[in-house]
Amino acid sequence: MTTLSLATILAESARRYPDKVAVVDAGGARITYPELWEQTRSYAAGLRELGIKPGDTIAVMIPNVADFPRVYYAALAVGARVVPVSLLLNAEEVGYVLTDSGADLLVTHSAMLQVGAVAAHTTGTRLVNVGPLPADLPNAPARLEEISARVEPIRTYVTREAEDIAVILYTSGTTGQPKGAMLTHLNLVMNAAVNVFDVHPLTGDDVVLGCLPLFHTFGQTVGMNATFRLGGTLVLLPRFSGEAAIELMLKEKVTIFHGVPTMYIGLLEAAAKADQLPQLKLCVSGGASLPVAVLEKFAAAFGSHIWEGYGLSETSPTATTNQPLFGARPGTVGHPIWGVEVEIARPEVPETIEFVPDGELGEIVIRGHNVFAGYLNRPEATSEALVDGWFRTGDLGVRDAEGFISIVDRTKDLIIRGGFNVYPREVEEVIARHPAVQQVAVIGVADEVQGEEVCAVVVLADKGLSEQELIEWSRERLGKHKYPRQVRFAESLPLGPSMKVLKRELRSQYSGK
Repeated sequence: MTTLSLATILAESARRYPDKVAVVDAGGARITYPELWEQTRSYAAGLRELGIKPGDTIAVMIPNVADFPRVYYAALAVGARVVPVSLLLNAEEVGYVLTDSGADLLVTHSAMLQVGAVAAHTTGTRLVNVGPLPADLPNAPARLEEISARVEPIRTYVTREAEDIAVILYTSGTTGQPKGAMLTHLNLVMNAAVNVFDVHPLTGDDVVLGCLPLFHTFGQTVGMNATFRLGGTLVLLPRFSGEAAIELMLKEKVTIFHGVPTMYIGLLEAAAKADQLPQLKLCVSGGASLPVAVLEKFAAAFGSHIWEGYGLSETSPTATTNQPLFGARPGTVGHPIWGVEVEIARPEVPETIEFVPDGELGEIVIRGHNVFAGYLNRPEATSEALVDGWFRTGDLGVRDAEGFISIVDRTKDLIIRGGFNVYPREVEEVIARHPAVQQVAVIGVADEVQGEEVCAVVVLADKGLSEQELIEWSRERLGKHKYPRQVRFAESLPLGPSMKVLKRELRSQYSGK
């Protein structure tokens, strides 16, 4: 039996970096590693006082403030499993997560108490809060700070077996009800370590902007866990805007930015109005495909290259990334990270893994230390996803002769127009290059003649462009079956918890038009 706990990441850094600032809180408070670990041990004692024991499940609804790492690591320190809950869910959706995960306790932050309290009440889940409560609040829940203050902090964390479940991440439910992806202590410790020690040349002097939601796998592992593993400083930003991010990065001398494509688009928009821009040593993009046009514009404006990577909740999350060792190739997600294999398999034979030659399109499959333990209470879904020791991602991709992986599209986003396959990513790359286009998402909509028609939903930077002009512009640059016959202008695109464009909502909205 090998013992390991994800709580080790914070405990060890408290021991190794006694003078380093771990977190700059949203209000500007600076918390050192020893202080953060002591606060975490105090919260852990409070959780134990509430009867939480090893193997229990704690759901967490906290924005990007210092209470997130305190509660997250406190839950791990008492040997519990953590279920980070998206802050974008309504009470009914939160209730589903609480019931499906079998949560023994929900910890809310005051900012999320209204939704969390309703969900806890309707599901019969115990509730405790962190953060200041309004004085006149009827039926106020217990405060974890007050419970913790009455008892001595725990001395150290409860260790677990390396293959025990540490965190359960709920997938976005693009294919039905959200599923709980079970990640082990080993999955998450390894992914954090590989990200900081094997992918990019980082140091403990680096300052990371924590603007990705900490409830999401990208912000949690690549942002928080990896920064703490390295002994760096995490600067928290609860609500992202390009202007707020640039201002905070300048103030705190941020060197590393992790974001999704919509965030880079927001930074570019804000950069046009900014007097000064931060000097960023490293920029990493994930969560969705980054248009090459955005990468090029960002390099021109900020003087920083964006290293694009790829991962999923089920892979802890990082699976591949452009990295200095192998070089960068725009439009690709680079090479597999250390200890992980990525292959391309035939999607039409789901029951076994059959590799295709380099250069041929197929389904991306992954194996390694990052692959999850399965879906909670869903043995059938687990056996469909984990085949012959490989995780079937459902993403279509290609590997070239030099080993670079390119994501072509999700299998479910593929458009079949008149019998021809159209990959939205390819169309989006072209349309994103139009100078008047700020953001674009391409979807398939039902069509009586073609079966599906190509529709581009566009957010404009310059309102002077007409739908027909953009269709004609696209027609000159794309194959006959690929260019959009329909263009819809929108003020914004619907985003999920990880700021990924929700194409299912766009399909629902525009399918009747």
